[in-house]
Amino acid sequence: MISKATIDQVYETARLEEVIGEFVQLKKSGSNFKGLSPFTDERTPSFMVSPVKQIWKDFSSGKGGNVVAFLMEHEHFTYPEAIKYLAKKYNIEVEETERTDEQKQEASERESMYLVSEFAQDYFSEILWKSGLGKAIGLSYFKERGFTDEIIKKFNLGYCLDQWSGFTAAALEKGYQLNYLEKTGLTIVKENAENPNDPKKFDRFKARVMFPIHSMSGRVLGFGGRILTNDKKAAKYLNSPESDIYHKSKVLYGIYYAKQAIAKEYNCYLVEGYTDVIQFHQRGIENVVSSSGTALTPEQIRLVNRLTKNITVLFDGDAAGLRASLRGIDLILEQGMNVKVCTFPDGEDPDSFSKNNEKDAVLLYLRENSKDFIQFKANLLAEEAVNDPIKRAETVRDIVNSISKIPDAIKREIYIQECARIMNVSEGVLFSTLAQIGKKNQSDASKSARQQQKAFDVVKNELPVDKVDVQYELERKIIELLLLYGNEEQKFEDLVLKENEEGELILEPESSDIKVYEKIYLDLQEDEIELTNEQFRSIYQKLITELNEKEDFTVNAFLIELDQHMISEISSILMEEEKYVLHNWASKDIYPKEKKMVVAQLVSETILSLRCFLIKKRMKELQEKTQDNEDDNRETLEEIMNYLQLNNLLSKKLNRVLS
Repeated sequence: MISKATIDQVYETARLEEVIGEFVQLKKSGSNFKGLSPFTDERTPSFMVSPVKQIWKDFSSGKGGNVVAFLMEHEHFTYPEAIKYLAKKYNIEVEETERTDEQKQEASERESMYLVSEFAQDYFSEILWKSGLGKAIGLSYFKERGFTDEIIKKFNLGYCLDQWSGFTAAALEKGYQLNYLEKTGLTIVKENAENPNDPKKFDRFKARVMFPIHSMSGRVLGFGGRILTNDKKAAKYLNSPESDIYHKSKVLYGIYYAKQAIAKEYNCYLVEGYTDVIQFHQRGIENVVSSSGTALTPEQIRLVNRLTKNITVLFDGDAAGLRASLRGIDLILEQGMNVKVCTFPDGEDPDSFSKNNEKDAVLLYLRENSKDFIQFKANLLAEEAVNDPIKRAETVRDIVNSISKIPDAIKREIYIQECARIMNVSEGVLFSTLAQIGKKNQSDASKSARQQQKAFDVVKNELPVDKVDVQYELERKIIELLLLYGNEEQKFEDLVLKENEEGELILEPESSDIKVYEKIYLDLQEDEIELTNEQFRSIYQKLITELNEKEDFTVNAFLIELDQHMISEISSILMEEEKYVLHNWASKDIYPKEKKMVVAQLVSETILSLRCFLIKKRMKELQEKTQDNEDDNRETLEEIMNYLQLNNLLSKKLNRVLS
């Protein structure tokens, strides 16, 4: 267990915008930051970070919370893992008490898989550096590739011995369960006909040099292994199979080491292999990632999109690779990103070229030879269509089809003009073709939407129609006022119910200077009102206790004590105003009145509104009682009239029209 002192120090030290900035490209927006949601596919920012409140809110997915909640949501950390990650980032020593056997058993399955993967990384690295065979075979291979000791250690490269179960035996001896070794794909388990209770166990990466694959936060997700023999039956490269922690389509090799450089340079180089990435890093060019030999996916592109809008795809000159790049380019364009392509001279690839040239020469080559996607595609396809009008027409249509993927209308028009110039075709024809493609895409989308709507209508008809829950909204507002202004002292005008000379009930104002939390607490106590929402009731009780006991109450300190599901709810409440910042009302000459300017009024109106709501609710209950009761209802009717009179008084105070 991590000590409370360590946890408190982590929260005090960690800067929310700094931590999230490593995963999402944030832009200043007033006192806050905004960016694209890391949880959904979007092109307009709906992700807000408040350094003052030290909370974040993703309005597209509804998720939110503090710095730990972000790491738990984005990186699937457990709470202790998130604390340790932040402690490591800010050089905080973790004080930890020994976990009991029961606590160890409660560790989640995902955490167990991560622990096994981390052990495997350390084991393969140790074999590479400390064993005779590791040095002679694995380390020698990396040295032949031109890798320095420093870069080998940076990327945690390793070697798996040419033994059937050397790694598996070592892991089992250390206490790691076979179940998780199999689930991560590190060990292949097969039935043993001779002894069913003792299955056969084999190392998946036997006799391969190892490339650990990390998440954006540096967690080990899986491995890539390269065989060093000329065994034609074995695959040259072998990746970990899909698992609960490793999804090939959602991972980019090197993103952990490249994320800061990508954001700084505002450009990402996309290559094909592990060694391309490592060699570029060795040359001092760190804004580079790899799709690890798999076809590029929208999820991988969105990883980069959080950090930059610019991708430069680097390919060697072989035809198969270039053809594959065309499919990836269209996917990048669909995400609204800017894409360039750079090919290397015959016989060269990013690995060899960066190995044989100095950093400045590599950067100069990339600058001078990176072509806009349309130039690259036109040149590539035009070579195949020489003296063939039909192929040339297909080439033009292919290029226009790529242009149609671009969400921005201005960019589409500019690219059409460029295509017309390069391919010597009139702009009118190209715009007409673009319109046809757009119409077809729209028709397909409408057809798909209609099918989805039919399915939705079936479900919708089976569901009850939701109405606004007035009491929920008012209770939520009370929590918001306590969180934002609980410790502030305000001048309140209380309404005291009195009888005038004619015997009528009237409300007389009385002023007092008290704190917001005291005003809310006393008013709710006086009316014997208890919050009905279970979560709000729990938060309310904790808040009143904290505000009453701590003069230096802060939301940040309060959040530390809460469960993660409560933190998410509170972030939604606290970031309500930031949602409207996203719309940038000031640019439209609309300036909403700030909440802080009318705190006392807000508190009074919220309490009055809740009173009115509860009075009406009670009146309705009494009316139903008179309908069900055939006996004398005079007392009940008199109670209803008293409530009605009180409701009229409160409604006048709220300046509401009475129905």
